[in-house]
Amino acid sequence: MNGHGEEQIVFEIGVVVPKSNVKEKKETCECVETLVDEFRKVGLIVQRVSGLSDEFLKLAAPLEILGRSAAKMQMKKPTNIGMDLQFEWDQVDAFVKQPDGSLFSWCERFQCYRHLIYRIVNNSDSDIVLKHDGVKFCWEVGESLLQRLESEGIVKLVFPLHDDMKRKKLLRNWALNWWDLTNQPIDEIYSYYGTKVAIYFAFLGRYTTWMLFPAAFALIMQLVDFRSLQWLVLPVFFVSVILWSVFFFQFWKRKNSALLARWQINYTVGAGQGQKDLGMGWNSHQSPMDLTTGVAMDKKKEKQLYQKYEWFGRLMRFRNDAIIILSIICLQLPFELAYAHLYEVIGSDFMKFGLTAIYIFIIQYFTKIGGKISVKLIKYENNENTECRADSLVYKVFGLYFMQSYIGIFYHALLHRNFKTLRQVLIQRLIISEVLDNLLENGLPYLKYNYKKYRAIRNKKKRDKGSSAEKILFNSRVEKEYLKPAYSASIGEELEDGLFDDFLELALQFGMIMMFACAFPLAFVFATANNIMEIRVDAFKLLTILKRPVPRASTTIGAWSNIFQFLIVMSICTNSALLVWLYDSEGKWKIEPGLAAILIMEHILLLIKFGFSRLVPEEPAWVKANRIRNTSQAQDMCSKQLLSSISGGEKACEGPKND
Repeated sequence: MNGHGEEQIVFEIGVVVPKSNVKEKKETCECVETLVDEFRKVGLIVQRVSGLSDEFLKLAAPLEILGRSAAKMQMKKPTNIGMDLQFEWDQVDAFVKQPDGSLFSWCERFQCYRHLIYRIVNNSDSDIVLKHDGVKFCWEVGESLLQRLESEGIVKLVFPLHDDMKRKKLLRNWALNWWDLTNQPIDEIYSYYGTKVAIYFAFLGRYTTWMLFPAAFALIMQLVDFRSLQWLVLPVFFVSVILWSVFFFQFWKRKNSALLARWQINYTVGAGQGQKDLGMGWNSHQSPMDLTTGVAMDKKKEKQLYQKYEWFGRLMRFRNDAIIILSIICLQLPFELAYAHLYEVIGSDFMKFGLTAIYIFIIQYFTKIGGKISVKLIKYENNENTECRADSLVYKVFGLYFMQSYIGIFYHALLHRNFKTLRQVLIQRLIISEVLDNLLENGLPYLKYNYKKYRAIRNKKKRDKGSSAEKILFNSRVEKEYLKPAYSASIGEELEDGLFDDFLELALQFGMIMMFACAFPLAFVFATANNIMEIRVDAFKLLTILKRPVPRASTTIGAWSNIFQFLIVMSICTNSALLVWLYDSEGKWKIEPGLAAILIMEHILLLIKFGFSRLVPEEPAWVKANRIRNTSQAQDMCSKQLLSSISGGEKACEGPKND
């Protein structure tokens, strides 16, 4: 959908229903025909595609239909004066266009589609009887037709469709464009996938670009002999890496705010509201505001209700955190220590490599179980909104992965102080983890897709009873998209989407290279090369292997920002300890000038870490100036309208008195 005048019809939503049976067409097609008719009544353009085993309804909507749906939803959009106002189709020229010239973003269009198709209800005076495969069921008054058909198993899936023209363009300019290294068409990614995916790839690209500096420093350390100054190289590298990480995350916040300003997204719009609008909210307990709305209650009882809700929620979070921590200590810690001890005892490098591979495979299975337990626990917390619930879940699950990924490494570093073994473990972890993750990320979805194709062809042959000897092919693109796996999180779809696993991979890699930077500086080189490949591999995965993700409204990287900050603090402590052990090989812990300098340096770096945010503002000056100007313009306009309405009301009141 481009612009307000000319518009190009693009099918953006697919609905999967059972394929009609020709012999019983009058019965089996009745409910599907009703669904198609209702789609057309609300203004949607419907194209029916017959597949091997299912039928697919491709939906498109003219711009006016989407606009009027947005107005009914009371959707707020930025205007030309910089103020978010409720959208009105008759005043469409007052609202800001997207970077690609369209009126609505992909996230907004998806919300409009959901509103159109799920708000089709039975407005008649009585129930309507529908049939499918000879089975009758009632479409009750006021009931959503699509939800009813989903509960009956007739509508199998509603999913976003790829735009083949835009997909091929992104494939050419983004996924297969290796020469640009870390440069990406972020605006096109935002227009096609939405805010959250675009923010992730912008972060990954900026992170990889900045990582070129410590990677180059590490190569210089490896290739150049500093002779008498060799003892000074590691402390300088440690300080530079910490400063690099602090600078990067502060400047990333500036880049994030600049992107949001370029996309005309208000800073107050959070992921929680966006996910709730998409109909993907969590099942949670009612808040005090919901309970007190429309109910007469004195202030004392209302205060007690809020206090009870607040402290009950905190106790539930504390209980859940305690369950996770105790599970790690009692169940995972012995397993980790056993692996670390076996690794230390085994002499063969080949056996160590095999042990590490088996360990990583088992630990991924354990962490998935822990993640699913966290998903269930989080439902009993009284978090304020969807964003808070998602962040709480991210913290819990990352705690599992953090402890399970680094306990063995801490064992080698803290207990044995064997830096040769520590470097071997880091190399094996980096190589095996990255290779295994890439194989699982891309290999498993591809195998699932081919297995679904094989199963569909086999079922087709069984129904035809081998009457046709011709090779069966998938002729419809929508059926191929339906068979592709969804972009979902490894611990379940309730968390967010596949970006959880992508951010988790980055966070674990960041912790690995930062916390043990002094033990293995070349880890930055491995990470840089991997991330350059990760940009293109993730892009290729999204464009060709997986379904188009459901758009999520999120303006930042969320809880992952705090996780990365935590890892920076941990890296200051761990690298200071590594330097102390390097210089105190006898283990006497004497406060000599060198050791005292390391301790002083640690405290200075901690001060820099927490104080640097005061020096570099999170918002660029031009973004702040535009925001202030837009706010003042909006206040002036509101003030004039309010004064004119007040003066008009006074004149209306004075009129009858003069008669």
